[in-house]
Amino acid sequence: MALMNSETNPKRPFSDVIERLRSVGLRPTRQRLALAKLLFEGVDRHITAEKLHIEAQEASIRVSLATVYNTLHQFTDVGLLREIAVDSSRSYFDTNNSDHHHFFFEESGDLADIEDDQIDVARLPEPPAGTHIERVDVVIRVIEDK
Repeated sequence: MALMNSETNPKRPFSDVIERLRSVGLRPTRQRLALAKLLFEGVDRHITAEKLHIEAQEASIRVSLATVYNTLHQFTDVGLLREIAVDSSRSYFDTNNSDHHHFFFEESGDLADIEDDQIDVARLPEPPAGTHIERVDVVIRVIEDK
């Protein structure tokens, strides 16, 4: 009987997601795997916890909204996601970790990426003593012309 190698053996379901979680030190629990699969398979996107919760329900994934929030924050803490706070009551989570900024569409609540080289931050203040600037996130709020 011939042994199958990685070129002839199709990947196990979730293998990419399992590796992604393990690479940042997260244990691949059932709920983390299910939510990571929803988040990371496909194109980069911006999502709220509420929207991800709805997607999970539609995919027959039994998970509470609190667990969705906790998981999104765990993924953010280890660098899998970026959190974009558009106001004090609304945050989006971005699967694109590259340096970039955002347009926020006030009416629809959508976010759109702005490439980092499209924004020039000319001057930044000195950070408080004992701190350093990690990154600068620019959110430009837009409304449609009437």
